[in-house]
Amino acid sequence: MTDRNRLRHEIRRRRAALTAAQRERAARHVAARLTATAWFRRARHVAGYLAVSGELDALPALTAARVAGKRLYLPALATHGGLWFHPWRPGMPMRGNRFGIDEPLATPRRRKDPRALDIVLTPLVAFDRHGHRLGMGGGFYDRTFAYQLCVPVRRPILIGLAYDFQEVESLAAESWDVPLAAVVTPRGVYRCT
Repeated sequence: MTDRNRLRHEIRRRRAALTAAQRERAARHVAARLTATAWFRRARHVAGYLAVSGELDALPALTAARVAGKRLYLPALATHGGLWFHPWRPGMPMRGNRFGIDEPLATPRRRKDPRALDIVLTPLVAFDRHGHRLGMGGGFYDRTFAYQLCVPVRRPILIGLAYDFQEVESLAAESWDVPLAAVVTPRGVYRCT
């Protein structure tokens, strides 16, 4: 088992040990911290995710965005190995992808170009203060936002949502890893350097 896989296993085990009340409280605190940021206040188009496997729940943050009049989007797997982003609102029809994660039922013409999003809230397994993100290992977010490695414009702003215990001192970055601009946890907002 590689160090990355060991870390994934350990943090997923810790996430699974959280009670429903602990998860809900953490998600509410993260939403409150996120909505207080200038990034959030300026954003008009916000993409999030539906939490699986104990990930920090993005729904409280997405609900706050909807109440603030922002347009919401969720990811869907794309044939090119990345993600498309489709408009989303609570209660709309969904379908499970090959991983069993619900995605909006949407036509290709309703897709949003990732560069037209203002903020993308990303799930993660671990992070460090340099913006390095360890995901589940599929590389979907890295492939989708790979253009940010070559272009100085950082749009959208990639913001990881995490529990405090998901922070590690340092993650080794691969050449294809797209860094986060910030991570929001129940205890703080960490602008990555």
